[in-house]
Amino acid sequence: MQISVEMIKELRDQCGAGIMDCRNALLQVEGDVEKALQILKEKGLLKAEKKADRATAQGLIEAYIHTGGRIGAMVEVNCETDFVARTDEFKELAHDLAMQVAALSPQYISEEDLPKEADVAPQVACLLQQPFIRDPARTVRDVIVEVIARVGENIRVSRFSRFELGIKD
Repeated sequence: MQISVEMIKELRDQCGAGIMDCRNALLQVEGDVEKALQILKEKGLLKAEKKADRATAQGLIEAYIHTGGRIGAMVEVNCETDFVARTDEFKELAHDLAMQVAALSPQYISEEDLPKEADVAPQVACLLQQPFIRDPARTVRDVIVEVIARVGENIRVSRFSRFELGIKD
């Protein structure tokens, strides 16, 4: 089957993968963009799993104050090198995560942090399991995995804090 440049470009715009990865995925599924997208997501997840044990000593702290100044959030997002921490893509991820914390008020980072006796759904209480505010079809973990696949480094949310005027923890 012939794979056109337009098909590769469309797939690349959707997932951010490399040109050859997009081409090979399209060849594998005979031009079906949706199936190719799924293959690339799985490959991204595999890349993320391989990088999961790498140390994340660099990164940045991002703050977000919601319009009106009544709600704010700070999040620490770590990566392996300061080079990646200075990229626009990493900064955008950190900003989106701070907005996520301000909007949906998670209590824990992941399901592993959730106490066993907690009587709350992980999709509500855990940041990584929440639907992403910019695209509810994906979880926050999915978004982070996609960025890991694109930048080639491990990325981890270390901690976050949410502030709301008049409410104390």
